[in-house]
Amino acid sequence: MLRNTKRTILLTGKTGQIGSELLRFLPDLGNVAAPARHELDLLDANTIRRAVRATRPELIINAAAYTGVDAAETHEADACAINASAPAVLAEEAKKIGAAVVHYSTDYVFDGSKRTPYEETDSTSPINVYGKTKLAGDEAIGASGVSHLIFRTGWVYATRGRNFLLTILRLAAEREELRIVNDQVGSPTCASDLAAATIKILTSISTRNRNGFAFSDVGGTYHMTAAGQTTWYEFAKAILEKAGASSHAPHWLDAATQGRRLLARRVIPIPTEEFQCLARRPAYSVLSNSKLIQTFGARLPDWRTQLHRCFVSDRIAAARTAV
Repeated sequence: MLRNTKRTILLTGKTGQIGSELLRFLPDLGNVAAPARHELDLLDANTIRRAVRATRPELIINAAAYTGVDAAETHEADACAINASAPAVLAEEAKKIGAAVVHYSTDYVFDGSKRTPYEETDSTSPINVYGKTKLAGDEAIGASGVSHLIFRTGWVYATRGRNFLLTILRLAAEREELRIVNDQVGSPTCASDLAAATIKILTSISTRNRNGFAFSDVGGTYHMTAAGQTTWYEFAKAILEKAGASSHAPHWLDAATQGRRLLARRVIPIPTEEFQCLARRPAYSVLSNSKLIQTFGARLPDWRTQLHRCFVSDRIAAARTAV
């Protein structure tokens, strides 16, 4: 009887936007342990330690995060525990057993004062609790000495969960007019394309490295977003254009609108100050993907291409075509 020599991978956040996409393809790379929230409580350091020690993975992929940007302002302790303390514990435990860590970070570690895409070497200066706690998690992983890859991304959406895409479609089925911020610039990035790029990178590393997921020669922080840039206003308009032109509505679109027709006829651009929210947002958070492309040859499609894919299929095939 042949022994299963597949490596073990521990995935956190399996029900999240990125985690659920990763879970589709990770079994090709190894035996995946993806505990539910009640099995791996990121608010409890001891639970995290027990999960890592019981699993003894060769790779930990942390796709979990406290992503409520406004909620983090009033729930800072929870945001800090999940975004900063949990990654620190995961990195510490991984270091002890010789495992590697993949972690997802955010464009909100920058203050938005630049007007050209941020490089990995640019100074960080988050302006909200969410960004501060995510940066603390990044720094903890780096300080641990564990072999790691940190992928900074931004404006993430998917055809499930809570995100801008689904919110716009829900509101468009309820209102004739939408008022959307037009002075924040970023790169809307589909979770399926993030997962696809991650899988390509990990496959390449594990294939050429006898030591499995060892990032010694390529470890560090990389920016990973869709190509191109836009504003929330322009993104909203593109979403409604795609929805209106869709001849065959995918099931997720029906779910987002609850089967209702779209009522929205006008999308009005507004300044940030007119949109009342607790947390400040960077005015500009476009990330340069040059280092990712040069190191791994992983190039994500333009944001409009990614959005188009969402409307042409119930199951996005990004893993085969995105990179």
